[in-house]
Amino acid sequence: MLNTRLTNRHTVNKRIYICDIILFICLLIASSYFLYQGAEKLGYNWQWFRVPDFIFTYSSQGFMAGPLLQGLIVTLKITGISFVLTFIIGLGTAIFRLSDSFMANSLARLYLEIIRNTPLLIQLFFIYFVASPILNINGFWSAVIALSLFEGAYASEIFRSGITSIDIGQWEAAYSLGGDTKFAYLNVILPQAIPRIAPPLAGQAIALVKDSALVSTVAIYDLTMQGQSIISETFLTFEIWFTVAAAYLVVTLLLSWTLDRLAKSFKSAW
Repeated sequence: MLNTRLTNRHTVNKRIYICDIILFICLLIASSYFLYQGAEKLGYNWQWFRVPDFIFTYSSQGFMAGPLLQGLIVTLKITGISFVLTFIIGLGTAIFRLSDSFMANSLARLYLEIIRNTPLLIQLFFIYFVASPILNINGFWSAVIALSLFEGAYASEIFRSGITSIDIGQWEAAYSLGGDTKFAYLNVILPQAIPRIAPPLAGQAIALVKDSALVSTVAIYDLTMQGQSIISETFLTFEIWFTVAAAYLVVTLLLSWTLDRLAKSFKSAW
């Protein structure tokens, strides 16, 4: 009887999954049709055949990355380094917020209030135009620092919520084993907290990828800036922006899937 119920449930879930895929495809086709019709009414001349050359070319000299692929690589470098720094800054700030030290707690609060109550674009301009000439930092690292500080402020609240969600008995158990605060964090608290905060951290990582488009405002030739440069030369507005949007979509989907898999493997390991 139980096997029959499980089989029926599996069949129903499979049908729902297939229906969802069909509905998604229909929605995608309908959206593409309306966009196409809108462009046609504007008298736009589609030239999709020109887009691949801006991604990559392959000739007798070998493979050559086009401007869009080069911009994507820059975007991935910025977001990759920024995500690592975001993780470190967020965790450190959360620990400072939860510490008994007045100085550490005050510094964490001051950092959070400044970062969360000012726009990312203003922070980026300040670091690029004010701080970087003084500290002799190039544009790439200015963008990385601005993104890391901004996203780290939000990641710290995610870490703090995850840490405070662990029962106080876990702290007492760690101390009863003779461990100190560092031992408790590394061996008891964080291994339990990270699986809980993995979904919001994945969302923050996706937000980081999308926010990285703002670095184009300080002359960083990322994916967005390369797209703007190509459009200004070729007037392929729809084709290039659709391609850029598709690139961001693929990156965020792959990142979401990867982080989800890591969270599940980490959770199963503990």
